[in-house]
Amino acid sequence: MQDYVNEEPRQREEINKGTDRRAYYLMFLLFGVLCITQVILNVALRLAIHCDNKSVISGCNITQLIGEITKEEAKIICEKVKLAQYKTLQERVIALQTDLKTLEDRNRQQFDAIKKVEEERDRLMLKVNELNGCVSSQRCPSGWREINSRCYFLSTETKAWEESRQKCQSVGADLVVINNEQEQNALYRMNGNQYLLFWIGLHNTDGTLKWVDGSELNDTFWQNGQPSSDVANNEDCVEMYHQSPALANWNDAPCQNSRHWLCEKDLCFKL
Repeated sequence: MQDYVNEEPRQREEINKGTDRRAYYLMFLLFGVLCITQVILNVALRLAIHCDNKSVISGCNITQLIGEITKEEAKIICEKVKLAQYKTLQERVIALQTDLKTLEDRNRQQFDAIKKVEEERDRLMLKVNELNGCVSSQRCPSGWREINSRCYFLSTETKAWEESRQKCQSVGADLVVINNEQEQNALYRMNGNQYLLFWIGLHNTDGTLKWVDGSELNDTFWQNGQPSSDVANNEDCVEMYHQSPALANWNDAPCQNSRHWLCEKDLCFKL
């Protein structure tokens, strides 16, 4: 454990050393470039002072010198200037090639790291699928039904509202939340039974009807005269009775009543 704890400081120390070496290298390189540049400027200034602007030495692109500097000397100085410029450019090319290789190495390392993260993500998603009862060829777990890209499970047994919800939660789901008319119609008599009666995820919380996911109640599909909010009978939970019309079949009922239940969950993760 001690070696693991100290690993990060050692890595930082090695990185700092590498950074220092690169910094010194860049300092020396810049110093060399500055020296060469200074020499070039000095020579150019000297040539500019002593040049005759009317004549040009072929191939050197400088004016013919007068006075104590001969034409041949001027050519030699010109060649030295060009050589210094060439060396400077060559050093810059080498530096750029080095930087390019460094960036390519870093990109390769980042790519490898991303690939490992993606592999770990896929492994975890497969594990989640297994825990949720999914297999790779399914969008919903076995025994569930896909409707409009959602997974639903209708129980065959009956329980009170709270126990029904616990059953849904035990498989990574919750009692159904009906968001709109399309979903209400899709769930109507979903098993073909006109006497179907099951709990939905709507209940009375602190005097307000709310869905189990905490969202507010917007679209409603109550039976005529409902909700009755019978305080004496604790009618705080909502059931869906399919003998009534598709868009008018909600009823508030005592939560301890025994009903089927309808669970809802997301589709299985797809890799």
